Amino acid sequence: MTATVSSYHPTKYWHRLEDGRIQCDLCPRFCCLQEGQRGMCFVRARHQDQVVLTTYGRSSGFCVDPIEKKPLNHFLPGTPVLSFGTAGCNLACKFCQNWDMSKSREMDILAEEATPDQIAHAAVALGCRSVAFTYNDPVIFHEYAIDVAKACHERGIKTVAVTAGYVCEEPRREFYRYMDAANVDLKAFTESFYQRLTGSHLQPVLDTLVYLKRETSVWFEITTLLIPGHNDSPEELHQLTQWVVRELGPDVPIHFTAFHPDWKMLDTPPTPPETLTMARRIAIQNGIRYAYTGNVHDEEGGSTYCHQCGAKLIGRDWYVIREWNLTADGRCRVCQTPCAGVFEAQPGNWGAKRLPISISRFAAQSA
Repeated sequence: MTATVSSYHPTKYWHRLEDGRIQCDLCPRFCCLQEGQRGMCFVRARHQDQVVLTTYGRSSGFCVDPIEKKPLNHFLPGTPVLSFGTAGCNLACKFCQNWDMSKSREMDILAEEATPDQIAHAAVALGCRSVAFTYNDPVIFHEYAIDVAKACHERGIKTVAVTAGYVCEEPRREFYRYMDAANVDLKAFTESFYQRLTGSHLQPVLDTLVYLKRETSVWFEITTLLIPGHNDSPEELHQLTQWVVRELGPDVPIHFTAFHPDWKMLDTPPTPPETLTMARRIAIQNGIRYAYTGNVHDEEGGSTYCHQCGAKLIGRDWYVIREWNLTADGRCRVCQTPCAGVFEAQPGNWGAKRLPISISRFAAQSA
């Protein structure tokens, strides 16, 4: 496929091969490119004998969301987050639920141009505590995400990566130096699922999770979309949650979310709510302290409980916080047991609002 974008941003994770091709070393796909070709992600291309990013400074849209929608339940609860994505993806998930952006091969969906400073300024002006790289995977717009993160940190704005975790070791280390929080999709716990339904591999994702836990201070949570008949068996859920406790510890929250038919899996039925409840029960049984259900209305499954005494710490109704029983230093008010996470004395009050914005109105102010 030939690159047609008129402006390009240089990248550094690539090397030349003896046969004249250039190999992209950003993710484990290791796409090998002739001049003018794009990688599988579609947004990294070989141009003038180097690999460039073709979507730097352009977005598919901006929206202020509740942080819980990422989902992050233990990172500044109740606060608004400025969310945006670009186009393309380095996975090929047949069940993609953002396929209009992540699977796009059209640059005209990138309707908004935004500099890193402009995005950071907009976040401040809108009262957002963080900026999220989401909708498609920020791994593939690595350079843009990092520059936005730098601009945000200069203004006291935190950064959030919503990602499948499919990235190579060296770029992983650089990327997460600039992230404050992440939600990582652990799409299943079998190699066969990853190969058949995502066109990728499980181990690099596990490597990312272990790296985040052992070598960074990034707050992270895990999401697993449960797809009927594919990754929702009790056996697999036991294996997945036991691995999380063994390798990452009991304090990493996990969200089991409901599948709905989309993209190339329109014939697969939606996830029954009882499957999510089962998954949450298995996770708790195996020692995970904070297990949640998502994409369904389930106040119990969406709320946070003290793992020591069982008191409800954060009561949620969808994305609205109804109860708050944490002390100023993040402890259970009943028994004083710490709750893992990044909390402030009081939660935000953004609620369930979703506010699409036009970033262009912040251009002059941030110049």
